[in-house]
Amino acid sequence: MLKEKVLKTIYRNDLIQKDSKLIVGVSGGPDSLVLLHFLNEVRSLFHYDIVVASVDHMFRGEESFADFQYVKQICKQWGIVFEGRRINVPAYIEETGQSSQSSSRTLRFAFYEEMMDKHQATTLVLGHHGDDQVETILMRMTRGATGKARAGISLKRPFHGGQLIRPFLEVTKDEIIEYASIHHLEPRYDPSNQKNDYARNRFRHEVLPFLKKENRNVHDHFQRFSEELLEDENFLQELARKETSEIWLQQDRNHSVIQIEKVLAMPKPLQRRSIQLILNYLYLERPSSLSALHIDQLLALFLNPQPSAELHLPEGLIVEKSYQTCIFRFFRQESPDYSVLLQIPGETFLPNGYKIKAHYIKDEIPHSRGNDSFILPESAVQFPLIARTRREGERMGVKGLGGTKKLKEIFINEKIPMLERNAWPIIIDQSGLVIWLPGLKKSNVEPDLVSDESSLIYLEYKKA
Repeated sequence: MLKEKVLKTIYRNDLIQKDSKLIVGVSGGPDSLVLLHFLNEVRSLFHYDIVVASVDHMFRGEESFADFQYVKQICKQWGIVFEGRRINVPAYIEETGQSSQSSSRTLRFAFYEEMMDKHQATTLVLGHHGDDQVETILMRMTRGATGKARAGISLKRPFHGGQLIRPFLEVTKDEIIEYASIHHLEPRYDPSNQKNDYARNRFRHEVLPFLKKENRNVHDHFQRFSEELLEDENFLQELARKETSEIWLQQDRNHSVIQIEKVLAMPKPLQRRSIQLILNYLYLERPSSLSALHIDQLLALFLNPQPSAELHLPEGLIVEKSYQTCIFRFFRQESPDYSVLLQIPGETFLPNGYKIKAHYIKDEIPHSRGNDSFILPESAVQFPLIARTRREGERMGVKGLGGTKKLKEIFINEKIPMLERNAWPIIIDQSGLVIWLPGLKKSNVEPDLVSDESSLIYLEYKKA
């Protein structure tokens, strides 16, 4: 049953081309293992090559490593090329502060891209199924998603110069488990999937069973909703794009002007999409705090009977209404470049409203608390020390990382607003070595253990 349903999905949507090369993401769980078995079974129909890409995220120690080894053994047994990598995702989370799910996805997909390049593959295949689709749509609608996000998981989308496909979206988890049983497959199970710590698991354990009880084919309706919504959204966005091209009086990312009356003359479904296109143009990096609420606020501003009004959006974007025109501009806080010698010992006041207090350590060695203080061996750097603004492309050797990292990436990972980055102090020595990003990251110049015999300087970053 599963085989016929999935083949129908593949043919109807032209998911797999003959004589192609597939990268298949396999964890060893029931979804990906059944996907791999299915693709291996129907290989003769399409004459494609299969390469398995497997990642051990190292969350569960020896248990997850055993899953990784299991996938490798299956590939050897079935004569399939195996590519695997163990990635220390917990360490990455510690370094970046990102969530476990976001970090796992980022690193896993980077590996998939690498494997597509290595094997010159055009298609990545993943095992998401109908139950996953229902959960995703419900989660996104509950969180207030708009546009294409409400459609959940796409059956096929562009990915890394090729495509990402999910041929199992029209089958259920139960059908996958039944297939595994019929073919005597023994998938691995991640016990964390049984916990309600994650929102997805709560939807899976508490909401989905109720819906399936009401209608055992609910996944078919959700998939149809997803496909129809994507088709409708693509059509409406193209209409909005054509209409939006006529509204600009001045189009520049730092200072743009539009005609309000032309936005309001559009049909209601296009107004919101036009505003979204404007914001997509203005923001080089879409702020995570930007939401549907801001689109509602912009529409309310356009409809405001007052001749003039102002709205402040994330990352310093100011929207000014003046009669029938609307100006979009970014507020740029005056933060000219500065370069200040650190007074050691003494206090150095910085243009961003902070100061750095420095003194030599003589007797008791204080504990270096967080990233607001720094213990500096005098012999490790060249004096004088300087506090200055950042330079394009600068890097630092981050303590505990074992390598260097771009300052820009640190600011992004620490979620420092763009307006604050330009005035943030960078501490360097005379050679230009970045030794400290006060309040954010320390370099490996600070030792893990210090000796009483060392000549040390204690630096502290605090409000002036």
